[in-house]
Amino acid sequence: MRLTLSKVSDDGELTTVKNAVTNSDGRTDEPLLGADEIATGTYEIRFEVAPYFAARGDTPDGVPFLGVVPVRFAIADASAGYHVPLLVSPWSYSTYRGS
Repeated sequence: MRLTLSKVSDDGELTTVKNAVTNSDGRTDEPLLGADEIATGTYEIRFEVAPYFAARGDTPDGVPFLGVVPVRFAIADASAGYHVPLLVSPWSYSTYRGS
């Protein structure tokens, strides 16, 4: 699944930080932000779910229910670990701060 990590400015503008693709385990091969890149602030990951489910044949009517899932979150402590998993099906999703 393709995804884009962006930094969100105080006025809501998005600046792309990194583009990535998840592996067969549903994870990126490396952290989206390395130890020298992580900074406090607000970020957004946009998960491109429609092409992922279309490639799997999970949109039988050809019209995906979900297209892009944006997850906006804040990093308050740049020295802490942040894991932002997306649990997704063709019709729903959830997320949480992982460990």
